[in-house]
Amino acid sequence: MKAVTRSRYGGPDLISISKLPAPTIQNDDILVRVEYTTVNRTDCAHLTGEPKINRLVTGIVKPTKLILGTDFSGEIVETGKAVRNFTSGDRIFGFKDTGFASMAEYLVCKATDPILQIPENVDFSIAAASLEGSHYALNFLNKVRLKPGQTALVNGGSGAIGSALLQFLKNYQVETVTTGPASQVENLKNLGASEVIDYKPADFSQISEKFDFVFDAVGKSRFKTCKNLLKKNGIYMSSETGPGMENLWLSFRSIFAQGQKVRFPFPKDINGSLRIMAELLKKEQFSPLLDRSFPSDDAEQAFQYVASGQKNGNVLLQISADRFRS
Repeated sequence: MKAVTRSRYGGPDLISISKLPAPTIQNDDILVRVEYTTVNRTDCAHLTGEPKINRLVTGIVKPTKLILGTDFSGEIVETGKAVRNFTSGDRIFGFKDTGFASMAEYLVCKATDPILQIPENVDFSIAAASLEGSHYALNFLNKVRLKPGQTALVNGGSGAIGSALLQFLKNYQVETVTTGPASQVENLKNLGASEVIDYKPADFSQISEKFDFVFDAVGKSRFKTCKNLLKKNGIYMSSETGPGMENLWLSFRSIFAQGQKVRFPFPKDINGSLRIMAELLKKEQFSPLLDRSFPSDDAEQAFQYVASGQKNGNVLLQISADRFRS
């Protein structure tokens, strides 16, 4: 089979399209023919090995997994004899932040891995684009108590995390302002933003409005520059640990503090996120923001595009269309 691989940490130029032996399965394994993956922030971290704390799970000196890819949608082609809850022909999707090796024609996973059947009314591309960003967005919300009428500022509403977060906040009837490119104003308002601030000419931290929550979905801000945006008991959260991992220790310090607080959305319970997303997709209450799709042979260009910071929403990598170009 063909797969998107790299053997050491670095940039997209290290990516290769490799010919590898087709995987075989054991009694408790599932063999999946992959249809789509996304190229996302987690994938880029696995590629570069940055920030270096990630290497505790991806490999200290070099990557432990040759094949890239953290999420996928696809169809089961074979199951081991011990597998009971899945069968050949099932359409499934899954996400594993430590890596699924999913950028390949086939992958092998366990029935106990974070995978779930795709609702019948959802196609493979939408399923794949509803995983990584949505999971991290849900982890923001797991750290707070939302009530109708509260206000939130989302920095980076046009990204995979931010565009999912806007929809979740809308479901909670939270009034949301977001930053994003001028070209995405209509899309972001459709997703749930009441106001969109063009992130290029404006410094969002200087606006006068006060919010119950500031969610930085791109991890570019700092608490000290966003304090003026928060109400007296407002909460700041970022998707990144920040300089010197300050968001971690500020979050710990906030446990004992009064007034404004920092909380860090440690990602957990992927299975719970999958169940929520499957239900929302089934009810047509979630629609991932899609940027563009690349064929698998253009994986290097896809990673370059995502790393450039230009993407809006999710970038798909189509594995199945022609089983990689010959």
